[in-house]
Amino acid sequence: MDYQAILGQCCEMPVGFVQLPVGVAGPLLLDGRHYHVPMATTEGCLVASVNRGCRAIAASGGADSVLLRDAMSRAPVIKLPTAKRAAELKMFVEAPANFQALAAQFNKSSRFGRLQGIQCALAGRNLYMRFTCSTGDAMGMNMVSKGVENVLGYLLNNFPDMDVISISGNYCSDKKPTAVNWIEGRGKSVVCEATIKGSVVQSVLKTTVEKLVELNIVKNLAGSAVAGALGGFNAHASNIVTALFIATGQDPAQNVESSQCITMLEAVNDGNDLHISVTMPSIEVGTVGGGTCLASQSACLNLLGVKGPNHDSPGANAKLLATIVAGSVLAGELSLLAALAAGQLVKSHMKYNRSSKDVAKAAS
Repeated sequence: MDYQAILGQCCEMPVGFVQLPVGVAGPLLLDGRHYHVPMATTEGCLVASVNRGCRAIAASGGADSVLLRDAMSRAPVIKLPTAKRAAELKMFVEAPANFQALAAQFNKSSRFGRLQGIQCALAGRNLYMRFTCSTGDAMGMNMVSKGVENVLGYLLNNFPDMDVISISGNYCSDKKPTAVNWIEGRGKSVVCEATIKGSVVQSVLKTTVEKLVELNIVKNLAGSAVAGALGGFNAHASNIVTALFIATGQDPAQNVESSQCITMLEAVNDGNDLHISVTMPSIEVGTVGGGTCLASQSACLNLLGVKGPNHDSPGANAKLLATIVAGSVLAGELSLLAALAAGQLVKSHMKYNRSSKDVAKAAS
């Protein structure tokens, strides 16, 4: 193992590596291209299930995706002497006339970080400023934080009475399920869709269009509402996101917001076919930095054709990776819902998620 690749980038005081199985699902036919999706997981059935979803999508002509937004965020919290003074800073920061000056300060911190906007929220005399910016092919947390520090230093000239309590005030919001990410988005916002032929629903998914549509309403929509879900209107988006994140060197903790997803199913073409979509507003991925430099994770990125920076179009690799994540979630949602609708979930897990080995003997 190359420990030099870890030090200063991935981990402090390393003592070794933890091995995880990596399976490959697919091919996923997405936007006219085939992708073999690497998934690092210890949950039996998961790769097989996503693989079945990929097969159903491919047999129906493939899936399509749209990247709606690309904006990483960081939100420092600033304390002012009074609420009135905090409101004055808010108005100054949000004034269109001041944006270019603030952007110039922000953008000088990086070749790729470009300020897109600043959204503020007030709580008494505390001001939360949510900076959003593009970050090239990096996930971009460090990039946006450096830019924010530049702007805060600049603001001190006009507001010397401001007190920077923290570079992160939780209005970002990083590694927590929040409404601001669900509504405004964070990282890459993606929608992915496919129309599954009725014949494929029956032959590959072993159920019917009518049962799938009813199940999605009762489980993913109504059931999630009963549970008080925040961005969790899906069957198991987190499963696929986490497996892909670990395989490709992403920050696994950002699975929290990256898995926010609403899954929609409708009967189309006179009820004969199934339209399925996943809308994911906060997919936080990068193809450079962090764990992407490690050999195994780099190989998984290379398998997807998104390894490293895109020199011709900076940011294109990270955007593509985000759409692949959404497409893989689409496949996973389709297959699990089908298993539930057909009453096959327990049977499948007993087959693929239970070892026939003598556990006691293996442990010794």
